[in-house]
Amino acid sequence: MLAATAAALNRGFRYWALLPAVLLFVALTLYPTANLLRMSVSTIEFAEGRAHWSFTPAHNVALLASDVVLRPAIVNTAIFVVVAVAAEVFLGLLLALFIARLERGKGLARTVMILPMLVPPVAIGSMWKLMYNYDFGLFNQAFTAIGLEPVNWLGSTSVALAAVILVDIWHWIPFVFLILFAAVEGIPSDVIEAARIDGATTGQIARRIMVPLLKPALAIAFIFRGILAFKTFDEVYLLTSGGPGTSTELVSLHLYKVFFEQNLLGYGALLSLALIAAIASALLMSRRALAGRKRR
Repeated sequence: MLAATAAALNRGFRYWALLPAVLLFVALTLYPTANLLRMSVSTIEFAEGRAHWSFTPAHNVALLASDVVLRPAIVNTAIFVVVAVAAEVFLGLLLALFIARLERGKGLARTVMILPMLVPPVAIGSMWKLMYNYDFGLFNQAFTAIGLEPVNWLGSTSVALAAVILVDIWHWIPFVFLILFAAVEGIPSDVIEAARIDGATTGQIARRIMVPLLKPALAIAFIFRGILAFKTFDEVYLLTSGGPGTSTELVSLHLYKVFFEQNLLGYGALLSLALIAAIASALLMSRRALAGRKRR
């Protein structure tokens, strides 16, 4: 009987060993998600030192339908994600290919490249805000020196979003570079040497051999950066706070304002769920596109 009990315990050990992780997952993920679902169909008001909940799903849906800031925020977010991620992947690939060709100094170049990613967002916002300053910023000083008119980088509705995108590109190129540089270093050298022996030029090697072999790494870079870019908050908040007007308003920034400035907790929860659904849909579409490409 003791032997049977010991055998049963051994068979169930893997499940018991996973139990703490499962409980932690439930506590940190499932419960907050369930609470968010409850908030999304409620109106929450604070009075007499406590929160008062009322079931008002139609009211939150009506707020979602009448939100005049949400549409420009969605458009700005789409432009931000597409332009920033495309530029970061393109420039990150060029840098990875260039640094991989260096005979000496690869370690130093890699260290210098990742420095922007290590700078705290608050420092990035302060630094770039000074550089964009209309009166004494670095860019306008350079424009004035060559006879051009200064630009109101963060105060013009036609330029502000591009200025914020430029900061994001500078900040996150190192992330893409590290992914692609590791993939470039993993390409077999004999394949490159065989192409060179066959008379292929450097451009042909990069375009017809290296880029096709880098497609899985490129897909990973696109997906990860797309998710992170979709949730960008700190850079926009520090540089423009969504202004001027709604020209740099992103969905994540609008969500912050709904929660913490307008105190619409129920509507904010509904907007959060919509944001989660959008990110999950983008992930599923990316996964299906990659699976279809693999089958082809």
